[in-house]
Amino acid sequence: MALQRQLELGSYQTAWAMLTRLRTATVDPERRKLSGTIEVDETFYGVHAPGQRGGRQLGAKLMILVAVERNAPKGFGRCQMEIADNARSPTLRRFLLANVEPGSTIVTDGLNSYPGATQDLYTHQPLVSPGSLAAVNLPAVHRVASLFKRWMLGTHQGSAGLDHLEFNIDEFVFRCNRRTSRHRGLVFFRLLEGAVAHSAVRSKDLLVAQRPKKVKPVPPPPETRGRPKSIDRPRERRPWRVSA
Repeated sequence: MALQRQLELGSYQTAWAMLTRLRTATVDPERRKLSGTIEVDETFYGVHAPGQRGGRQLGAKLMILVAVERNAPKGFGRCQMEIADNARSPTLRRFLLANVEPGSTIVTDGLNSYPGATQDLYTHQPLVSPGSLAAVNLPAVHRVASLFKRWMLGTHQGSAGLDHLEFNIDEFVFRCNRRTSRHRGLVFFRLLEGAVAHSAVRSKDLLVAQRPKKVKPVPPPPETRGRPKSIDRPRERRPWRVSA
């Protein structure tokens, strides 16, 4: 709505489509992968389903895999985030291969899926600890996950739907990885550069659940064939039409 006001657009759908197209352009297919010591963990976004106890149960929440560079001079380095269906070894391995350079050190919690996901490609460093110490052992990944949730609740007022959460994740990663840039104009230039190089995105490709078209109801067929009942009636008495 802020973009709609600033550009003086008459349609909210037009502003939303423009912003979503720009979010798709924030993902650079030739971006450098994370390297060095990388913290990897999962977080969840959404609300608990009825009867859900929490933990790694999905329910109405979406699982998000988070990887953050730890070897930064101050704080943490770049990050990558991705929505996942589960936390099994094949899923984690695909995430690591797409975002982390082989040979890096992967720091995780004690989940038994990580040894298989990092086998032969990465140096795995598990840190098994109670839940209360998880943020101490993995401070970077927990800080990034917390910043993402706070950004969604603050900037988007918690109104962003889960169907298009992937676009919001792409925007957050783009902003987070360029948070230390001293030239804001260069960040805008990178966004325009990605938009020009990106393939065309149609509006219907951005809609996850399209509204069905309204179909006019078809009148039911007549019960009997032949003349309608409105004509099948006795002849009225009109004496002036009868010849004498």
